[in-house]
Amino acid sequence: MSSEDTLRRWRLILGRYAAQPLSRARFTAGDWRFDEALEYLYGREYEGRGLSRSGGGSSLDLSQLHAVDWLARSRKLFPREVFERMQSQAIERYGMTDLLRDPEVLNSLDASPALAKALLTLRGRLSADMRNAVREVIRKTVDEITRTLRKDFVNALVGRRNRMRRSFLKSAQNFDARATIAANLKNYDATRRRLVIDRPLFNARIKRNLPWDIVLCVDQSGSMMDSILYSAVIAGIMSSLPAVRVKLVIFDTSVVDLSHLASDPVEVLLTVQLGGGTDIGRAARYCESLITNPRRTVFALISDFEEGASPGALLGAIQRMAEARVKLLGLAALDETANPVYDRQMAQRLADKGMHIAALTPAHFAQWLAEVMD
Repeated sequence: MSSEDTLRRWRLILGRYAAQPLSRARFTAGDWRFDEALEYLYGREYEGRGLSRSGGGSSLDLSQLHAVDWLARSRKLFPREVFERMQSQAIERYGMTDLLRDPEVLNSLDASPALAKALLTLRGRLSADMRNAVREVIRKTVDEITRTLRKDFVNALVGRRNRMRRSFLKSAQNFDARATIAANLKNYDATRRRLVIDRPLFNARIKRNLPWDIVLCVDQSGSMMDSILYSAVIAGIMSSLPAVRVKLVIFDTSVVDLSHLASDPVEVLLTVQLGGGTDIGRAARYCESLITNPRRTVFALISDFEEGASPGALLGAIQRMAEARVKLLGLAALDETANPVYDRQMAQRLADKGMHIAALTPAHFAQWLAEVMD
């Protein structure tokens, strides 16, 4: 990369406060379009530090670049992943709530988990005429996540592989590599040193007939927005599956039973009230009261395990459920990156009482459920 290219890149990174302002002769027209879009958003970082936007060497008149224009230009300039990140940062980090005052503008935004989380956090400050637009963005986000995750839960929870019976359903997940090799050894080509697969074999799946109860107990404190979003979607997916009964409970210092909404993740998300303290023990005791068939019940606690109340009630409820043979799962994270941030000491105390603790993506959670229900 030439020194000129390096200089141009640093100018785009540093913005108008770069030590060596660039003239229009040094920047191409495309460079200036990038610069305008980046400056409109990230120039706010300097404002937050007490620096004026009037400084630097750029002649950009920011008043001429409004939020709607910025959205339209940025969508064309940047790759989708970059634009979605900029869009969410505009709302979450830089407080550009002017993007959320016009339903038409909101409908023009690209639905994404980041935008959905921002809207759910801010919805108490939105005008009444924005509710339908917010609901539509949430619905689009939920639909996209559902399309991504549904096959994992269907494959994991509807049936398990039956190695005694072959299937005509030729999917990679049902492929039986060992049996296929054994059945095709006669086709081995010694000259080319290759095994020719004439007849691949696939395992059939058998449906689970005995029902399972799954109790999702979800922390709705402010730090758990990712987990709430994916928990609502997972509850909706599992509610549609045969032989699975879902109970959905959310909590902070209070406990709210949303089992009647479990099949509608959009309504669940619009019902959740983020914030407040955390009383996990109270929620665990309530969920314990919902259990009627302990040996065919999974209790999944989705939390950062930051207990705000005395831990005795929580540990007691977990121990009683463990003694009753309830399958106990503790999820420290439930987002697509599975970045674990939780109270490890409390997690260890829960594990000592019989709860299995993990930090998992939603897809891995599906497999984990299948394993404990097998």
